[in-house]
Amino acid sequence: MSKTKERIGTSVANGVSPQQTVAGPVAPPRVSARRRRPGVIALSLALIAAGGAGVAVLLLQVGNRTPVVTVVRDVQVGQVLTEQDLGKASVALDPAVKAVRADDLKAVVGKRAAVELKPGSLLSPSQVTKDSLVKPGERLVPIGLKPDQVPATALVPGQRVQLVQVPAQGAVAAVEEAGDGAAPETIAGRVVKASTAAPGTGVVVVDVATAAEDGPTAAAWASTDTLRLLLDAPGGR
Repeated sequence: MSKTKERIGTSVANGVSPQQTVAGPVAPPRVSARRRRPGVIALSLALIAAGGAGVAVLLLQVGNRTPVVTVVRDVQVGQVLTEQDLGKASVALDPAVKAVRADDLKAVVGKRAAVELKPGSLLSPSQVTKDSLVKPGERLVPIGLKPDQVPATALVPGQRVQLVQVPAQGAVAAVEEAGDGAAPETIAGRVVKASTAAPGTGVVVVDVATAAEDGPTAAAWASTDTLRLLLDAPGGR
């Protein structure tokens, strides 16, 4: 028996007809085309564009950082600035913010703090001055205020005040008997610095600049506890 007949016989024995053993060409599976949604495509493009714009803005801000002077230690009003009080930082600076550039650090060393400076803040040109806070022709008078004598309004440098002499303890009755209705004596002054309340006593020490000729009188009132401090209205002279 020939080999061809043997294969045909084997196929018949296995229940497969000779026609079924011959395989024809296999057709590829039909794949239905997906419908494209213009709205989804447009949204995807918009998100990509927005992301690219955000990265561009971030890179622009990083590239436009400005070296400036910072405060690294507490500096009190009137204190002379040293290099140890200051540092440098590179920040993205808004044009509306005025800050001392890092290149000008040595120019501000030796000047005085016009306001109280706190660590972590940028140093502004208006926060320093080359002038003493006590002007020529003035004297600085320290005044201790008890808790019930401290104004609720915060005392700030440059604030105008009036130093008023009040009768000493035990002298009020004598003044009333004399019938002296004269107005109390006052001295004009300007706040240079105000301390925080002392622990335990709550006393606040206020440095007040007065005219040179009024300084000794104000100091005498303060030493006898016959001095009180009044705040002038804003813009008062």
